[in-house]
Amino acid sequence: MLKVDLSGASAFFTGAGPDYAHAALAHETLLSGSGLGSDFTGWLGLPRRIRDTELDRIVAAAEKIRARSRALVVVGIGGSYLGARGAIELLRPVPGEGDPKVFFVGNGLSADYLCDVLRQLGDADFDVNVISKSGTTLEPAVSFRIFRELLAKKYGDMAGEHIFATTDARRGALKSLADAEGWESFVVPDDVGGRFSVLSAVGLLPMAVAGIDVRRVVDAAVAEMDALRVPGSDNPAWQYAAARQNLYGKGFSVEILGCYEPSFRFMAEWWKQLYGESEGKDGKGIFPASVEYTADLHSMGQYVQEGPRMLMESIVRFDSSLCSYAVPFDAADGDGLNYIAGRDLAEVCAVAADAVKEAHISGGVPNIVIRCARRDEEGFAALVCFFEFACALSGYMSGVNPFNQPGVEAYKKNMFRMLGKPGAV
Repeated sequence: MLKVDLSGASAFFTGAGPDYAHAALAHETLLSGSGLGSDFTGWLGLPRRIRDTELDRIVAAAEKIRARSRALVVVGIGGSYLGARGAIELLRPVPGEGDPKVFFVGNGLSADYLCDVLRQLGDADFDVNVISKSGTTLEPAVSFRIFRELLAKKYGDMAGEHIFATTDARRGALKSLADAEGWESFVVPDDVGGRFSVLSAVGLLPMAVAGIDVRRVVDAAVAEMDALRVPGSDNPAWQYAAARQNLYGKGFSVEILGCYEPSFRFMAEWWKQLYGESEGKDGKGIFPASVEYTADLHSMGQYVQEGPRMLMESIVRFDSSLCSYAVPFDAADGDGLNYIAGRDLAEVCAVAADAVKEAHISGGVPNIVIRCARRDEEGFAALVCFFEFACALSGYMSGVNPFNQPGVEAYKKNMFRMLGKPGAV
């Protein structure tokens, strides 16, 4: 399980500090299914459920794709792609030998981006994984139409064998199309919202195609969810949720998630959707933002250090690196770096992180550290389960429904009306 270090935030807490009594109430509300949105808490048991149902088919489909194709095109938006992309960039930032490239489309409407993907894809053999509960969301639906046409031109009557649909189990436009065309299909669970769905086929199929050991991910997630169910102030999800709510009550309304691994970038994007869509409603919510350290210390660092004091900072740190590299010695020492010659780069990075923490705290920024053992399948599973569980607790503690997203429909109504969709008003 992850560890949460609140020592860098304790000086900023109000009153007696994090309200663990309130966290206990939120915990009971979540597990009893008595709270708002309880119909969408199926993610709590998702790892065990997926292991007992679709996991073998997911792995088999991934092996089929890996054996015949050089690329997988994932069509999806929001929770239908962010988790998988976060996982792949965290665990496979450089594809291994024989690993297909994974391209993500359908998350926007840029013609330039689409053409860039097509140029990279070239004439390579590829498969498509379309992910949509309904099949009618404009951005992925447009991209899927385009890639269905490309598959038809490339593979003719065999095009359908290269399409994998992850959609509703019983209804919707994509489900009807998949049944009619005979595409292999996987399920977006009815009781799991998109931003909580990464440990279903939504995330696991693209991850497996990229070479990630999804059986390890799922086994670790089963254990993590079991551990997070245990109530108590030593539960890291309690600590994180209660700390951020305490700081929010003191006026720290923007949370920056940072990490010293560039490969964490899309995990942060997944986190932003998870927390932004879950908490940002009813005029409430901590605004989720992200930074990439140490690079952003040379851009956003000034603002974090001395800008308006409404920022709190949560930093993910991995306790051990996957490789080591010593700083070389230079006899001339023209750059003056011989004082760190022979020291491992990971050690230098850890010192930098400690220095940043000290500086930001002294500048008035509460600092929460989330410690994860390693950047591997178990570490990924731990991060997903921890952030999901803490998000639900934090949402209930703030008095909102963490599992709906009524505000995302506003732009769609306007867009459909402006595009002239029949019946749109």
